[in-house]
Amino acid sequence: MSDKKSQTQTQTSTNRPAIRRVFKGVVVSDKMDKTIVVKVERVKVHPKYKKRFVVSKRYKVHDEKNQFRTGDEVQFAECRPLSKEKRWRVLYSDSKLLKK
Repeated sequence: MSDKKSQTQTQTSTNRPAIRRVFKGVVVSDKMDKTIVVKVERVKVHPKYKKRFVVSKRYKVHDEKNQFRTGDEVQFAECRPLSKEKRWRVLYSDSKLLKK
């Protein structure tokens, strides 16, 4: 039984990570070169009072071709560090599909 666990752990450690975080949000700033700021909102529930409230976070996302504008909805995923604060890369936009 422990042999199966060690095999699966070594397979995932040699390959790319199995879990890749992907978020969807709205572009709130496109003033930087090859970088956009995307705001992601999620709903949290208070542990005691059970009230739902919205929490938002802003991510700096790499935009290679400077093609996204403020207000666009984009989906982005985690990648290697590209700069001090950029660890995210755009996958696609709902309005504009990326062509590789």
